[in-house]
Amino acid sequence: MNLEKFYSKAYDAIIFYGPKLILGILVLLAGLWVIKVILKWVHNRMHIRDIDPTAKPFLLSLIGVALRTVLILAVLSILGIEMTVFTALVAAFGVAAGLALSGTLQNFASGIIIILVKPFVVGDNIITQNLEGTVTSIQIFYTYITTFDNRAVIVPNSKLSNEVIINISREGKRRLDLEIKVKPEADYEQIKAAINAAIDKCENILAEPARRIGVSAMELDGYKISINVWVDAHGFQDTKLKLLETILMDVKSATAA
Repeated sequence: MNLEKFYSKAYDAIIFYGPKLILGILVLLAGLWVIKVILKWVHNRMHIRDIDPTAKPFLLSLIGVALRTVLILAVLSILGIEMTVFTALVAAFGVAAGLALSGTLQNFASGIIIILVKPFVVGDNIITQNLEGTVTSIQIFYTYITTFDNRAVIVPNSKLSNEVIINISREGKRRLDLEIKVKPEADYEQIKAAINAAIDKCENILAEPARRIGVSAMELDGYKISINVWVDAHGFQDTKLKLLETILMDVKSATAA
């Protein structure tokens, strides 16, 4: 008898909830596909309108989260889950979720601050959190940085909005400081001429501001020559290596002659 009642109730539940469940699944799948199409369309429109590349991934992520939230609420409504019940559940877990997501919400708020204040944008070279690299993407919660040795680093936005950030490419140029030490008997004017010749050979070195070359220290076993030149911020390290190599060769040739 009890078994018959169970089958009867199960049958009634399947008849009553089955169509809603199937419809909910179909709406969920269709909604996910529509959201994908919408995000692709928004991405193309952003590209056409030349939207700031820093804001693109952030806005796309924000729109995606909003659309998926609406879709979930719609599916819950189709399944017959009362919004009052849903609201009660949210309220019941609100405190726990708030504590669990406090860091995430802080990252979200920090992401908005980064987008609005723009301490850096996509493509900038920055130094932060003991790493140096290029900003490749700014998302809702995280910023993606590729270091110069090709490591992908994912940094929470809250770390970037509350810590010191050195933007080494925003100004477009950087000063390259070098110091070489030569023997005390070396002819300074000859070495300075060789350094100037080496600087002239490097294409990435800027004419303005003017270069500076001078003696920076006197020691018993020789003296130090300080070299200050201005270079393009992008390619700084390559220019440094090339200049050092060229100076080495030219100074060596000049002193050997």
